[in-house]
Amino acid sequence: MAESTSSQAPDQARGPVATLRRIAFLMERQREETRRIEAFRKAARTILPLPEEDVRRRAADGTLTELAGIGPSTAAVITDACNGVVPERLRALEETAGPLATGGEELRARLRGDLHSHSDWSDGGSPLEEMAMTAMELGHDYLVLTDHSPRLRVANGLSAERLTRQLAVVDAVNEHLDGTFTLLKGIEVDILDDGSLDQTPEMLGRLQVRVASVHSKLKMEAPQMTRRMIGAVRNPHTNVLGHCTGRLVTGGRGTRPQSQFDARAVFTACAEEGVAVEINSRPERRDPPTRLLELARDTGCLFSIDSDAHAPGQLDMLDHGAARATEAGIDPDRIVNTWERDRLLAWAASRL
Repeated sequence: MAESTSSQAPDQARGPVATLRRIAFLMERQREETRRIEAFRKAARTILPLPEEDVRRRAADGTLTELAGIGPSTAAVITDACNGVVPERLRALEETAGPLATGGEELRARLRGDLHSHSDWSDGGSPLEEMAMTAMELGHDYLVLTDHSPRLRVANGLSAERLTRQLAVVDAVNEHLDGTFTLLKGIEVDILDDGSLDQTPEMLGRLQVRVASVHSKLKMEAPQMTRRMIGAVRNPHTNVLGHCTGRLVTGGRGTRPQSQFDARAVFTACAEEGVAVEINSRPERRDPPTRLLELARDTGCLFSIDSDAHAPGQLDMLDHGAARATEAGIDPDRIVNTWERDRLLAWAASRL
């Protein structure tokens, strides 16, 4: 069941950990300040391993702030939750917790998972376990973990050694799940200047889904950028072409114009190779732009509606991508994350 549409009434109290997580989730989906959100997630991590009676005793004694990671605001939330009271902060957030976008509700309900997400192994804000748990709560069947590749040092990209360690953690997480949800092994691999991919073929072959994206030299001349992108699309390890223009249209990072390339040639290569064009659901990206989205549709491309989430609450941003795909009239069966897991994995492995 989706966290954002939980059947629990806004005035019904939750436990303290669930209350803290819910506040953080709702703040993330509304793109509030990261530092303030982290306070609630840190407090949840602090009390999670503690016996319930210890948390309740500290709430009654007013000693919660003696614990590292808990300040006055989060202590007040924990105390309210222990007393069966819905904190005012949560009540206010719940009042504005409707769909993030309208017009794509039917398609959104058909999405079985998300192929683009980040954890604190690279530039995400939460552990991969928290990302998986939130995806489960949103009703996903699967989530592909796609932390960055090594060259993107600013995003703490994963070397082959670190990625190997991460894959073992993913295996451990899946061993503890009941099989109704799977955390899939993936990467957002940087497309290098010559169109090659920023990870060894051996490591890419160990993954289940690979998103290839351009993150550098976004102002490259159009002919060179076209060759670069087509080179990546033709690589048999590429499954999804991520945020293809690299543009930013709003948000805290400012705006950035779209890269210039021969979109028809790139999308033709995608259609020929069976590579999905990502509909990036982050509102600051809206990538590809509408004109290019319609061109990819008319060229016969597959699509993937992805959140590009860097925090658990951002996993709910699929609302935006579903609305755009619906507006563009894209057949749901051409959207690969409407497919059940085994069909998705068969498609992702088909070119190897």
